[in-house]
Amino acid sequence: MSAPGEKAASELPQRLWLNGRVLEGRKDFERALENASEQERPVLEFGLRWCSDEPEMVLHTSGSTGRPKEIRAKKICMAASARMTVRRLGLRAGDTALLCLPMDYIAGQMVVVRSMLAGLRLVARRPSRRPFEDLARAPDFAALVPLQVLSTLEHEAERSLLAATREVLIGGAAVDRALAARLASFPNRLWSSYGMTETLSHIALRPLSGPRAGVWYEPLEGVRVSSSPRGTLAVSAPAVGVSLIETNDLVVFEPGSDRFRVLGRTDNVIDSGGIKVPAEALEELIGTVLESPFAIAPLPDPELGNSVAIVVEGTPDLPLPDFRALLRGAGLSPYWKPRSAVFVERLPRTRTGKLDRTALREAARSAPGRFRRAL
Repeated sequence: MSAPGEKAASELPQRLWLNGRVLEGRKDFERALENASEQERPVLEFGLRWCSDEPEMVLHTSGSTGRPKEIRAKKICMAASARMTVRRLGLRAGDTALLCLPMDYIAGQMVVVRSMLAGLRLVARRPSRRPFEDLARAPDFAALVPLQVLSTLEHEAERSLLAATREVLIGGAAVDRALAARLASFPNRLWSSYGMTETLSHIALRPLSGPRAGVWYEPLEGVRVSSSPRGTLAVSAPAVGVSLIETNDLVVFEPGSDRFRVLGRTDNVIDSGGIKVPAEALEELIGTVLESPFAIAPLPDPELGNSVAIVVEGTPDLPLPDFRALLRGAGLSPYWKPRSAVFVERLPRTRTGKLDRTALREAARSAPGRFRRAL
């Protein structure tokens, strides 16, 4: 039974403008499936599930920090999440929305829900690294992962379309310092999003462009955040069905404010001989001087338990920065210095573009000796 003021699942909007066609209700989605294109089919299949009388949807986590799992989410909560985003971004009926994320996960699904709730004109594309390729004009709204943004920046015409997109959400993985610096001068509004499948997409946004660009995430309306006894972020968002959830993300709060900065995940802290090395903080620092894609991973060590390794896309002759000098210049512990480098053809990532930390650790451990270098 729905709470007071809530709509039943069957009463939620079911009208979708998809690639130039207006579909409304189960029968329209079924008919459209008969001759659907490759990029439209997963949208229509999602639409059928949304139009059913079932009050919940089955969602899947990305598996970036462990095994993927199923989560059941109320449709009314997904609709509430969509409204929060629409209000924050000022999206209006008739705006165009680019869908270029996989429909297997919450990020892509919520683009569709926002489109139905706000009357957006959905442009569905096959997920790829270059979502603006062959687009004739910029959409009003787009949700991307950092890999897509990086690829877009390498092509002038596509970069121009990105800059002309009024509202851009970047999520699924962290936006590092180097990428944030490249986006800071863009004329449109770009946001780094913070959230997870359990919170039905993002619950906070960090401005990446404009006068408010910086490191602080700003909670959406109706979201309460605090610090847990472990120093991790705790989230309460009743509208999306989250009474209280404690994350594994270490955070600091801006004094006197609910704006927060993410330092890294507790499960990505490497204990090396008693020295706690936060992998993500070290990656952020190294990313200011190393252009090749890389990540920090632990390697088993008979003396230290674990040693710090840098896993780099490239060959063993690739020049690396002076890590000791870099740490000294940043006022950080010299014991954070990577003791070895492992070279791989490509860093392992999930389908949503997140770094797959579990696969990364295995790749670091199993790399042949000729692809390793002592530092």
